[in-house]
Amino acid sequence: MEGTKNVAAALIIEEGQTKGSQNQESGATSAHTVGHDSWQQMGFMLVIVFNCGYILSFSNLILVPLGWKWGILCMFFLAFYSLYSQWLLSAFHFIDGKRFIRYRDLMGYLYGREMYYYTWAIQYLTLLVANIGFILLAARSLKEINMVFSDSPVRLQIYILISGLAFFIFANLVPTMSAIRRWLAVSFIITFTYVLILLVILVRDGTSNKSRDYEIQGSKTDKIYNAIGAMSAIIVANAAGMIPEMQSTLRQPAVMNMRKALYSQYTVGLLFYYGVTIIGYWAYGSSVSVYLPEQIGGAKWIKVLVNAAVFLQSLVSQHVFISPVYETLDTKLLMLEESMFSRENIKRRFFVRGVIFTANIFVAAAFPFLGDFINVIGSFSLIPLTFVFPSMVFIKAKAKASTIQKKAWHWFNILFFTLVTIATTVAAVRIVVKHIQDYSFFADA
Repeated sequence: MEGTKNVAAALIIEEGQTKGSQNQESGATSAHTVGHDSWQQMGFMLVIVFNCGYILSFSNLILVPLGWKWGILCMFFLAFYSLYSQWLLSAFHFIDGKRFIRYRDLMGYLYGREMYYYTWAIQYLTLLVANIGFILLAARSLKEINMVFSDSPVRLQIYILISGLAFFIFANLVPTMSAIRRWLAVSFIITFTYVLILLVILVRDGTSNKSRDYEIQGSKTDKIYNAIGAMSAIIVANAAGMIPEMQSTLRQPAVMNMRKALYSQYTVGLLFYYGVTIIGYWAYGSSVSVYLPEQIGGAKWIKVLVNAAVFLQSLVSQHVFISPVYETLDTKLLMLEESMFSRENIKRRFFVRGVIFTANIFVAAAFPFLGDFINVIGSFSLIPLTFVFPSMVFIKAKAKASTIQKKAWHWFNILFFTLVTIATTVAAVRIVVKHIQDYSFFADA
């Protein structure tokens, strides 16, 4: 009987969301869907989007700086810790009878106005930089296709423009995170087609490659900074810093459903994105490319297929990770009493998405360094969102009920990962500055 009531409530919420709705449990108005989706849909989505084209860089960004021993150890340690932190955070989707559909609302409720704006700033920085990275990734895949057929490929910036326009069109056709469900089956086929083909090619190349070595290159200082930067890439592989926003789409019981979805990501999803990372490094050693498809052997059609799949898969993945930005702007600027696809809301959404992608396309074209974006995402903002803030939430929300040992544990997490944030940010900035010195603006990288 209870389950029937939950489903009925979810359907009522979804019906209202077509014109903007009031989240009755938190009082938060949203133009996007709240409390409708199943955990299977969320789990399916997490498996797909975390196997996006970013995984094609992780062999280079994670294992080249760390090597086998420390690389594998750090990969699985941080994956486990990411699961734990997000599992913990999902428990606080409801506090004092209120539902928190945005990360900044949760932090602001517990720590005040300044923390609200700080959370907003670093989360949106993460999501916008991630979107710039996706534009670069998609552009890189198109250029690789061009290079299969031409010795004089078009400049990368042209493909950045094409990719940004494709993302912009998709963002208008599929306005919310929940609406992505209609694309999940196709995206699943595309994702695992390219991943499985890539794994087969990597095994073949690795078997025939007798000259590879796994020596960590660079001076002692470079090795230290690169290893610290690799930690950022591992965190990017496992987390997005938007658990409350994802959880907001789930029907009741939202805490249990979010945790089930996370288990899907950290079993099925992790098997593939870590599989590509490890086998890619095994196949090519320390010379593995920052973009694996440019290094694989085989027939031309294989490279074309893999790169085309990366481009198409990026449409879905980038949309999920930028959706909280859309939600904020849509809630602020759209006519909530009208349908999402009313004439007025289509015009307003077109303008909002246009401003976002105009800015992101320009930045991507000016700074076309894919690996740098991944490290920046993981350092300054994603580490606090993933590891520091969940423990802060626990300490505040459970101040009276928790033991001294639990409080000490969470204070340790806060202090340790604050230091990690500082170290990885310094490493990421150092790499960005170095590349700016090595390359000119708008370089055809």
